[in-house]
Amino acid sequence: MDTSANSSPHVPAGTPDHLPEGVQRVASVLRQAGHPHAPVRLDDAARTAQQAADALGVALGQIAKSIIFRRRSDEVAVLVVTSGDKRVDEKKVERLVGAIGRADAVFVKEQTGFSIGGVPPLAHATASVTLIDQELFRFEEIWAAAGHPHCVFKLRPQDLCRLSDGPVADVVQGPPGDVVRSPCVSICRMSEASKLCEGCQRTIEEIIEWGSADDQGKRAILARIAQRRTAEPS
Repeated sequence: MDTSANSSPHVPAGTPDHLPEGVQRVASVLRQAGHPHAPVRLDDAARTAQQAADALGVALGQIAKSIIFRRRSDEVAVLVVTSGDKRVDEKKVERLVGAIGRADAVFVKEQTGFSIGGVPPLAHATASVTLIDQELFRFEEIWAAAGHPHCVFKLRPQDLCRLSDGPVADVVQGPPGDVVRSPCVSICRMSEASKLCEGCQRTIEEIIEWGSADDQGKRAILARIAQRRTAEPS
């Protein structure tokens, strides 16, 4: 992926102790998880997905936005990590986690330890209920905030699942007339034994393919799932 357009990211200057505290937390979690990409610093602040995409020279959809909601039943933070070119469908989220409300800046800071504009998908102060947008799997590489408006880090959608321990879900607004629905009725949670989603029986490759497939391609995936189920021993 070419990141030379516009302002180029670079590793934050100075020793880790001189980085913002939030970025240190993110870097520590990534390092402990064996993630190969440390946070990098952008020349300009990237408080929005579009600003981050412009600074990195990547597609808007490659920016993983961390959107925080407040669950009404218990005041727990709900983190929806979604593709930068998509809008969260709150009704879809509510069907998965219960009634939610918008989170203000104070709630976001208290629950995650980060300020709006730099919230990463990991290293939160308190555990958040996490959902990962399946649309992120359209891309091989994505970028997420690293705890500060100037800092981001690179990862793959699969890495996001591992690092955040969040399931993949259909959480965004779809285009009118979208006739081929996702075969998973709720969220995709992968089985370690079969390497398939426990609900829809897709492989991780098929989940990735689904994100960019047209209706014909989606029907082909559904046909493979049907063949797989037919072949299972009774």
